[in-house]
Amino acid sequence: MAGIWLDVLDEIARTCRDHGRGDLLQAVRRKRAQLLDPTLRVLVVGEPNQGKSQLVNAIVNAPVCPVGDGRTTVLPTVVQHADVPSVAVVQAPPATPGRSAGAALPGAVERTPVPVDRIADGVAGTLGRRPGGGPAYVEIGLPRALLGAGLVLVDTPGSDEVGAPGAAASVAALARADAVLLVTDSTRELSVAELNVLLHVTRSHPNVAVVQTKIDLVSDWRAVAERNRRHLAEAGVPAALIPVSAALRLRAAATDDRTLNAESGFPALIARLQRDLAGKSDVLARAAVGLTARTVVEQLAAPLRAELESQRVEEQSGPMARLHAAQREVEELRRCSVRWQNTLNDEMADLLSDLEYDLRDRTRQILREVDEAFDSADPLVAWDAFQEWLARSLTEAAEANHEWLVQRCDFVARRVAANFARYGYDVLPPWSLTVPEDLADRLPEMERPTIDRFTASQKVITGMKGSYGGLLMFGLALTLAGMPMINPVSIGAGALFGGKSIRDESRQLLRRRQATVKTAVQRHVDDFFVRVVKDCRDAARQVQRMLRDHFAALTDELQEGIIQSLRTAKQAADSDAAARDQRQREIKLKMTRLAALYEQAQQLTAGRPAAVPLEPRA
Repeated sequence: MAGIWLDVLDEIARTCRDHGRGDLLQAVRRKRAQLLDPTLRVLVVGEPNQGKSQLVNAIVNAPVCPVGDGRTTVLPTVVQHADVPSVAVVQAPPATPGRSAGAALPGAVERTPVPVDRIADGVAGTLGRRPGGGPAYVEIGLPRALLGAGLVLVDTPGSDEVGAPGAAASVAALARADAVLLVTDSTRELSVAELNVLLHVTRSHPNVAVVQTKIDLVSDWRAVAERNRRHLAEAGVPAALIPVSAALRLRAAATDDRTLNAESGFPALIARLQRDLAGKSDVLARAAVGLTARTVVEQLAAPLRAELESQRVEEQSGPMARLHAAQREVEELRRCSVRWQNTLNDEMADLLSDLEYDLRDRTRQILREVDEAFDSADPLVAWDAFQEWLARSLTEAAEANHEWLVQRCDFVARRVAANFARYGYDVLPPWSLTVPEDLADRLPEMERPTIDRFTASQKVITGMKGSYGGLLMFGLALTLAGMPMINPVSIGAGALFGGKSIRDESRQLLRRRQATVKTAVQRHVDDFFVRVVKDCRDAARQVQRMLRDHFAALTDELQEGIIQSLRTAKQAADSDAAARDQRQREIKLKMTRLAALYEQAQQLTAGRPAAVPLEPRA
């Protein structure tokens, strides 16, 4: 069955060579070797803590990939068949100038055996990995029938997106994968980052599936699965969704419970893997060749189409008109450069002003609530509950402010990108700003202010001072009536005056405590405001610099293309019309052959017999 698609793939390679695209030729040759390999290499990707490693363990029914709290997959883990269990860390030599890390010669890699009981250290990159060496991965051999049939599983380090620094190993392994499984758990729906990863992967891989794990932990996982399928359909991602539970699978394997195994969802997943393995040389290979043909034809046809359109414009309006058009494009690009820079500066200035106002308004509302609360409350009684409320309120204010920062930064990026709409570029940067997960830890913690207490000794002294005045005043008045100074009336008056003095002093101390707490909260909120505004300003300026660098590089790329077009126009002004006609015929012939090659490759996936391969050109 490999003969048909192999002929088409060889024709694609010959076409790349004829067009002088050595980079595409090498990629097609690597794809040819990969498709002829009888093993099915399955890449398991996803965000951290989604259950990727446990999924691999459940598929092979063995604890080969370390899981649990504190276990982090740093190196990619390749699980394949072996007669006896074995573990080794495979590391390429360090990259040298003129040769990429992935271009190491076969056999040049260094293999370091690792004890089976120390797999976790190998996967964490702390055992068997030589400092200063090239890329490394962990290779685990296991005697399993499924692996013996040709299945190879690759557990990758967790990452939020394909282009992130932690995803470098996943990106390197994508080109050699026959199938890709994106793992997401049932505790939430698919995130925007996961959908972006799927869109990126499906552009280069025809066989992608989404595995929804941990269905045993979420009662409404079916509703989550239905929403995920709707998200996939709305995003245009042609990937099936398979809900599974690794815990149920491992328990079923331990107890030989077929009903529990069916409930785990793994029979459907394993059946898909077996179907892919059996159909690699036919169905998967046809789809891969069709996708390769589309990619190659697009890259080869793009410059030809641009050149042909340029030739047509030149033929219709003459070389000088084309030269003038190129000059106008240069001027328009200069104006576009000024526009996008002004847009970026104005939007970021408005953003910083709005962020500061928003945070100031939120903190003022908090301070108003504090004033209202401590107009009546005693800090000695309500401090603990108030401190918890204040910390929660300030954290919510900071999170809301950062969420607005994220939304506005995305809006600014789109506003700037709109200036490049006429060029037909997808110019949005590949990264996006997110709210820090440790935002609450960054905020200053309020210390308990020093609050005066009305102690028992103070009450006694204050009472004695007040009672002395009452006793003396009434005693002297009663002596005029012939009574002694100390008598029941004067003693009662002293007691009344003493109690009043205690109450008055207690109220004054309460007001001082309330004022002290309000002042302390004001200072703390001011510190919080300064800290959060500084963080937001730093993040906004970082985004501004990244946007500036991104769009400046895009402007340089456009300028280089336009200048090249200008040079071509100047040369064409001196060329002969007959030479232009000859070039047009050559371009049309190449485009016709590319179209025939593309149609031939698409017939593979349509289930129709492919046409006879094109003869290689001399």
